[in-house]
Amino acid sequence: MTGHSRPHLEKVATVSDRHFTVYPAGVASGQAGTGYRQAGKVGFTSGEPTGRFGRCTGDGAKHAQEDELRTTSNPAFKNLPTNGGYANFNHGQGGFGAPGQAPAAPPKATRPMTIDDVVTKTAITLALTVGTGAATYITGAYALALPAAIIGLVLSLIIIFKKKVSPALVIAYAAVEGVFLGGISYVIGGAVDGFTGGGGSGIVMQAIAGTIGVFAAMLVVYKTGAVRVTPKLTKWIIGALAGAAILMLLNLVAGFFMEGGLGLRDGGPLAIIFSLVCIGIAAFSFLLDFDAADKAIKSGVDAKFAWYVAFGLMTTLVWLYLEILRLLSYFQND
Repeated sequence: MTGHSRPHLEKVATVSDRHFTVYPAGVASGQAGTGYRQAGKVGFTSGEPTGRFGRCTGDGAKHAQEDELRTTSNPAFKNLPTNGGYANFNHGQGGFGAPGQAPAAPPKATRPMTIDDVVTKTAITLALTVGTGAATYITGAYALALPAAIIGLVLSLIIIFKKKVSPALVIAYAAVEGVFLGGISYVIGGAVDGFTGGGGSGIVMQAIAGTIGVFAAMLVVYKTGAVRVTPKLTKWIIGALAGAAILMLLNLVAGFFMEGGLGLRDGGPLAIIFSLVCIGIAAFSFLLDFDAADKAIKSGVDAKFAWYVAFGLMTTLVWLYLEILRLLSYFQND
């Protein structure tokens, strides 16, 4: 709509259920925040091109893109806002609120997330995890592994289901996960060395190198487009992840009734195959994580959501490291 006079429109100042307070017509209608009535219909102009009646937000393309943000196997990324956290695309600017109320003022816009935010937050969490893990490993405080695992599980559930971003919770999760990884690395490494107290540093360093290598390789695969994240691929990865989780649970339950459970973690041929499958699923999960983070950046979500991205990547890295460490321990036992 343009700013010229519209003689047949009546400007609406207040709208209630069936009542209109009408001012004389003939006033320019192209101003933001102006309502009008014509032939019994009510419209609203916001200073932007619109349809015949109703407001135009110009966000249609963004909404289509934002709907894809939750398509990932990692539950951490479910908290990325589908309405684009940056500037709140659905804040209702230029439209009517509840009957009898003036349109709400748009909230203050914040800085959108960038790739630098993701890299910085991920580096912080990784550094903290490595630091606490190294301290636990060097001191041999493996007894802290179980309490740290329980605390880490609780923190992860809080982060996933909490609607508000909390950097402190993500940092705390990274710290306790480091303690857990350091303790479990000491136990598995020590078991490989006959628990001589050496901690099996060789197998631990191999697992760390393998984790870094898989992460870097999948990042290159994603950036080069060698494997494109499609809806079909996403469904396959999510289905594989769910299947692996169910098998792990069944194996755990079966372990209470028979030695070795279903044989998925006893170090035999089936256990080796299962670990390789889990490593493959974790690796491809990185593609979904990268894609979700990329779409979040392009959609302009708030910069604070970079902590969610860092948390999501951290959960996948932890799982990948544990699977590689377990697989290496199988070969050492042979």
